[in-house]
Amino acid sequence: MDNLQTSTVPPKPVSADNSPAPGLVRSPLVVSSVLFLGTLILYFSAFNNAFVNYDDPAYVTANARVLQGITWNNVAWALTATVEANWHPVTWISHMADVQFFGMNPRGHHGVNVLLHGLNVVLLFFVLRRTTGSMFRSAMVAGLFAVHPLNVECVAWVAERKSLLSMFFLLLSLVAYGGYVRRRTVASYGVVAVLFALGLAAKPMVITLPILLLLWNYWPLQRVDSGSETSGRRSTLLQLVVEQLPLLAMSAASAWITLYAQHSGGALGSTELLPLGLRIENAVYSYIAYLFKGIWPSGLAVFYPHPEGSLVAWKVFAAALLLVLITSLTWLYRERRRYLFVGWLWYLVAMIPMIGVVQVGRQAMADRYAYLPFVGLFIVAVWGCGDLFEHLRLSSFAEAAIGVAVVVAYAATALVQITYWHNSYTLFAHALQVTTRNGVAEDNLGDALMGMGRPDLAMPHFKSAAEYIPQLSTAHYNLGILEQQQNHLDVARREYELALKYGSDAREAAQSHSNLGFLLLDLDDPKAATEQFTAALQINPEKQNSLLGRGLAQYRQGRLDAAVTDLSHAARIAPLAQADFWLGRALENQGQTQAAASAYAAALELAPGMADAEQRLQALRRERH
Repeated sequence: MDNLQTSTVPPKPVSADNSPAPGLVRSPLVVSSVLFLGTLILYFSAFNNAFVNYDDPAYVTANARVLQGITWNNVAWALTATVEANWHPVTWISHMADVQFFGMNPRGHHGVNVLLHGLNVVLLFFVLRRTTGSMFRSAMVAGLFAVHPLNVECVAWVAERKSLLSMFFLLLSLVAYGGYVRRRTVASYGVVAVLFALGLAAKPMVITLPILLLLWNYWPLQRVDSGSETSGRRSTLLQLVVEQLPLLAMSAASAWITLYAQHSGGALGSTELLPLGLRIENAVYSYIAYLFKGIWPSGLAVFYPHPEGSLVAWKVFAAALLLVLITSLTWLYRERRRYLFVGWLWYLVAMIPMIGVVQVGRQAMADRYAYLPFVGLFIVAVWGCGDLFEHLRLSSFAEAAIGVAVVVAYAATALVQITYWHNSYTLFAHALQVTTRNGVAEDNLGDALMGMGRPDLAMPHFKSAAEYIPQLSTAHYNLGILEQQQNHLDVARREYELALKYGSDAREAAQSHSNLGFLLLDLDDPKAATEQFTAALQINPEKQNSLLGRGLAQYRQGRLDAAVTDLSHAARIAPLAQADFWLGRALENQGQTQAAASAYAAALELAPGMADAEQRLQALRRERH
């Protein structure tokens, strides 16, 4: 790599520090402190937010590995696991560390997210100031990044730790790349590669870093040969591409791992359901939709339903035309205003992994996907307005006032957005207010109402979810539970079967089989119930309620040895009075009265008011005397 550039002279900043702010505000340390503390103050209310029922259970609250904290076995699992349709060991270890230090108190988990966002804000300011030399403009970009409402989702959602971590390592990669440009050693390049690898291991959204570095070399580093008389200090585009080859190889490996994880986890089901043409239409439209939401962030929701063919042709055509127009304009100004070209292409390129051509999930777009790409748009806005203000000869005070007003306006909107993340109910109730036919929001709001003890209010939301997205397995599963509780067994059975037909989540499938097994017991079909419990145990051999259910089904069929085996296994997993009681019944029927008495006594220790266990125990004692 040492032969890629003949000079070790670092590139000069692209502009002088034209900050309108005097005195201490020109100090990088003071500006960094203001940015960091301002971010913490803005997100202070997030410390009081709860976990939500969307992805937080999979990543933290119901993840058996994470709930155990950091152990060697769990770290080894994190390094190889492809659950949740991704390979992100750094993220898993981060969540384990949270549990290790904070337990299940959500304050600690949210606090780490806020601190990481604050660090990202400071790192972004540092990188831009160091490469451009402009204090005020760099601070404005970092300030917009800190307060923009679209970034609330990444910060206020515990499960989105992965976005914060991957951005953290990407920004460190940019810092390290600046060191490599100055020193041009294998070791300094190795630091960039290690940091990039950590970013990929947190979330593969940073997979486009090698392309972003090519843009970074064009502006602000200005290492690309433009034919000027100083071009001897610069590199050709081909040389810079060769320089990125090791990182490109890492990106290719990450892409393969990600596709494998998503395929094995069933996350690509939406890609199979949606034809490529519909995905491309939505991608083109979404590029412009993100742009307008960035300018005017209203109607933000945790989930935006995919249009699935309902996009009218003129909207797609208008979006495509606008994309071509903006791209053409930035190309025309690529030398005079390099930041326009780089900032716009940064947005387009960084968004590629999340734009939905390869569809993961059923969303049309997501606020969290803007976290990295919008850095490019912030650069375009700040440097563009700065040049415009200079052309208009606005005073320094006017420039500063406009900048502060914009940041305050976005911060006020973000503050409101943070409140929607208070809990699952507030989050999905708001989503339903600002979207239409939102099956995922209906399902999660119903789940939140179930947690609040209002199944009567939850039922209509589950029915709406199943209507809007017939393939949504969780909606059918939840309907099955409610119908079963109301003793509508035939309806519940159909809903469980639909959940199993459409579902890809192993835990949900195991519980559906188990619930269906108990339903079949109520229908007095122990043979069919045994098959369902066995299917659940094939997914999770240690599922206690499935062992209990199969034991009961075996007992009803007179298969006492098999019943004793399952019920004993269930009782060993964790204390369970029902397991001990039915174990006692099976043992008693086998003539093992002493062992049966011990099982009844164990049941009564766990549930002193269990009348059936007391009666059976007293009957055995009378027989003995």
